[in-house]
Amino acid sequence: DLDLRPNSDYLKLPGSYLFSTIAKKVNAYQQANPDKKIIRLGIGDVTQPLCPAVIEALHKAVDEQAVAETFRGYAPDLGYDFLRHAMAENDFRSRGCDIADDEIFISDGAKSDSGNIQEIFSQDAKIAVCDPVYPVYVDSNVMAGRTGDYDESTGIWSNVIYMPCTAENGFAPELPKETPDLIYLCFPNNPTGSAITKDQLQVWVDYANKVGAVIIFDAAYEAYISEDNVPHSIYECEGARTCAIELRSFSKNAGFTGLRLGATIIPHDLTVDFEGKKVQMHSLWARRHGTKYNGAPYIVQRAGEACYSDAGKAQIKDMVARYMKNANYILNGLKDAGYDVSGGVISPYVWLRTPDNMTSWEFFDHLLEKANVVGTPGSGFGPSGEHYFRLTAFGSYENSVEALERIKKL
Repeated sequence: DLDLRPNSDYLKLPGSYLFSTIAKKVNAYQQANPDKKIIRLGIGDVTQPLCPAVIEALHKAVDEQAVAETFRGYAPDLGYDFLRHAMAENDFRSRGCDIADDEIFISDGAKSDSGNIQEIFSQDAKIAVCDPVYPVYVDSNVMAGRTGDYDESTGIWSNVIYMPCTAENGFAPELPKETPDLIYLCFPNNPTGSAITKDQLQVWVDYANKVGAVIIFDAAYEAYISEDNVPHSIYECEGARTCAIELRSFSKNAGFTGLRLGATIIPHDLTVDFEGKKVQMHSLWARRHGTKYNGAPYIVQRAGEACYSDAGKAQIKDMVARYMKNANYILNGLKDAGYDVSGGVISPYVWLRTPDNMTSWEFFDHLLEKANVVGTPGSGFGPSGEHYFRLTAFGSYENSVEALERIKKL
């Protein structure tokens, strides 16, 4: 027999991916109750159609593929210059952030990048995560063998630094007592919907530079920010170029969950010491990208470029406003119904405390069976998420209203 073994780190993962588990439970319920209309406010998938500027760009790019003179094959593995430039100008330099075009790496989405970025760091790197947190941050580090052992009774990994985000601290993490190597931050936050001010984020940048840590900053929801003192990018903070990597997504702002497009920003100034030398993380990510990735499709990158046209900006702003109208309705409806609730102000997520001290999964089952509404159990995001529940504003307004009426009747 061949002495072939599976990757034992994968075997440490408890159960299946959170949203896969939810899908299986919902599908089983739907099959058993085909007459029930289920309203899905769980997975953060958008429902509004792509905006006209994006559709126009897609059609034009497809037509180009039908003509030899304008046909495009393999995309540049780091991204087309036209999209990198548009992002650098509009997302960063227009906000006073010193980011060059070639510091932007185009990808097929922030989920891929948030899972893959850990590959350019050593296996013994210690990670710190907000708790609760987007599961991919932790799960990808489990797969890489960084997280130690899992305690099923607490939901805690032995080699992960947890930074609790609870009602007591306004769902904002505090600087960890133990020094990490990698710090994962996401603001506006998934799942709690919270945000921090520029001054608060500056504290994290200063801390990372002081201790030699690198911040992985997930800005997937920056389009929902409506307050002046909340930063859209970590590079608005002084010193971030030497300590921060930023992840960007077109999914939640422009509705690209099906098209798949994102970007990772790594400044040339970000270096890590190794055997007396300064190693540029930019060059390592470029090497990884070139080896493992063939580039986002040309037609999708042209669609991304259209998001930065005057028409695209206006249309995307309108799309975000529609989702935030849903968020406002869900937030205030739950408050009126007596729920302890937060988020939903500069984020498409509403975070609520489960009633009657139910566990997160007990409330999931209760909501599915009694109201035919699907949400996301808070415990799936980490131990501090127990007794909490996430609802998204990405459904239609009509479904958001109907879902709230059903929940109120409970």
